[in-house]
Amino acid sequence: RIEAARCPDVVVAQIDPKKLRKKQTVNISISGCQPAPEGYSPTLKWQQQQVANFSAVRQSLNKHRSHWRSQHLDSNVNMPKLEDEEGWKKFCLGERVYSEIESLSDNENLGIDYMKVGFPPLLSIVSRMNQATVTSVLEYLIIWFGEKKFTPELGRWFYALLACLEKPLLPEAHSLIRQLARRCSEVRVLEENKTEEQVSALNLIICLVSR
Repeated sequence: RIEAARCPDVVVAQIDPKKLRKKQTVNISISGCQPAPEGYSPTLKWQQQQVANFSAVRQSLNKHRSHWRSQHLDSNVNMPKLEDEEGWKKFCLGERVYSEIESLSDNENLGIDYMKVGFPPLLSIVSRMNQATVTSVLEYLIIWFGEKKFTPELGRWFYALLACLEKPLLPEAHSLIRQLARRCSEVRVLEENKTEEQVSALNLIICLVSR
């Protein structure tokens, strides 16, 4: 009992992430995804190009993360707290999408109000997000996407958050991105008003998760 009382409550293993990174495999099963409708399946060349572009983005982000983190944020950028799910949805998507307002009035179109249209995933913003925040915000947006339609705002943030995930991926991150890919495949099949941009965006997310 005396020895047990002397032991710390929490013990953290000192693991070199570089050793794990060399052994990391990124073969993620996305079973349950709906196959692409006829004419909507991307070519292998397109997929390989998107993966190469995404890999370059991730490497650049990791290399320059400390630089972008040091950049000053505009005074109107107030990042929500980690546990503020509704706050993050409004921050990323804007009040227009969050409140499901179809269009802005003519007066509102005169200038960009990020509170209404949502903050884009600027490097100065995402570089300040640690892995817990990245995972939580990804989860919040996937929950939103599970009940709402796909929007360009969602697509931009999904791409940025996927790029911010660090390897080796945590189990919850694996689960989240599989869930995201399945939802994208469902929307790709069920959405009646498909556009070329929307299908390409959905294909892109599915491709990045699967590869």
